[in-house]
Amino acid sequence: MPSKFEPKWIAWEITRRCNLKCIHCRSSSEAVVAQHPDFSLQEAFRIIDDIAGYAKPVIVLSGGEPLLRKDFFDIAQYGTQKGLRMCLATNGTLVNDDVCEKIKESGIRMVSLSLDGSVAEVHDDFRSQKGAFASTIKAAELFKKHNIEFLINSSFTKRNQKEIPKVYKLAKELGATAWYMFMIVPTGRGEEIMSELISKEDYEDILEWHYEMEKKEDDILVRPTCAPHYYRIILQKSKEQGEKFERRSLKFSTGGAKGCIAGQLIALIDVDGNVLPCSYFPKSAGNVKEKSFKDIWENSELFKELRDFKKYKGKCGSCEYINVCGGCRARSYSVYGDYLEEEPFCTYVPRRLAQTKK
Repeated sequence: MPSKFEPKWIAWEITRRCNLKCIHCRSSSEAVVAQHPDFSLQEAFRIIDDIAGYAKPVIVLSGGEPLLRKDFFDIAQYGTQKGLRMCLATNGTLVNDDVCEKIKESGIRMVSLSLDGSVAEVHDDFRSQKGAFASTIKAAELFKKHNIEFLINSSFTKRNQKEIPKVYKLAKELGATAWYMFMIVPTGRGEEIMSELISKEDYEDILEWHYEMEKKEDDILVRPTCAPHYYRIILQKSKEQGEKFERRSLKFSTGGAKGCIAGQLIALIDVDGNVLPCSYFPKSAGNVKEKSFKDIWENSELFKELRDFKKYKGKCGSCEYINVCGGCRARSYSVYGDYLEEEPFCTYVPRRLAQTKK
């Protein structure tokens, strides 16, 4: 297995059940999901054994809301015992002192919280649940109390894009280790809010804001997510401004390799056992109930195509920044039905195409 394509992070949907009904949910989670039942604890152990026997990626236990599983901490502890770095992705509504103690006992190394507004009115609207904001803030306070490291994920559409600087400020005030700004990929319930996607032009402006903000940031790791063309902007802006500093987000994004790492360094295992290129890319590369994770990771035609930049089409296929950006493959798949097509939310015209038009 080429080292540059070694799996570094695996998000694992251990349940599709959730106590919220967020407008953008990639898996359309809700309280009862009869067609996608939870797998057994023994099956969870088998999957962990399969992964740990091949590689030692970070495992993010996700959902739905993973804390709804009564055996959640058994899964987390077993992964820790197998030498995996186990993490938790939660909406924060079920966090209390007892949960915090169990998080520490099970060896969970990092927790991510979702926060989509700086005030209750905005966040609760996004999460379709009154009181969700208060629960998230309380969870952050409990993590600080129990010395549990946590980061904050924030998702944005037109309805809350003006909140971006305010949410960033609040994440810092809450004591988060990192703040990840997610630009929505319309999958799952997100397909119902296509009209709310941030425009290409605003998208570019927001990423430029992030660039300037990050230059001054020393207290918290900040990173745009599902925004691979940010790494093109980094190189453009650094050159324009004569700056040579190493940006933490570029370094964090696989050692400066590229923006979109779907099927290259990350994958999602859904509750049914399907291995997807990332959390927002609803196309299976294989199923861990039928094949080993290693076989899927190394031999899937889907993953092989994603790793072959020569097959990329449109502007992405002609772009001089393909090695650091690559365009969001999940967004291309969602908008065009073709994951090799160009990134639909990028305004940049590659030099080769610009010269052709002259």
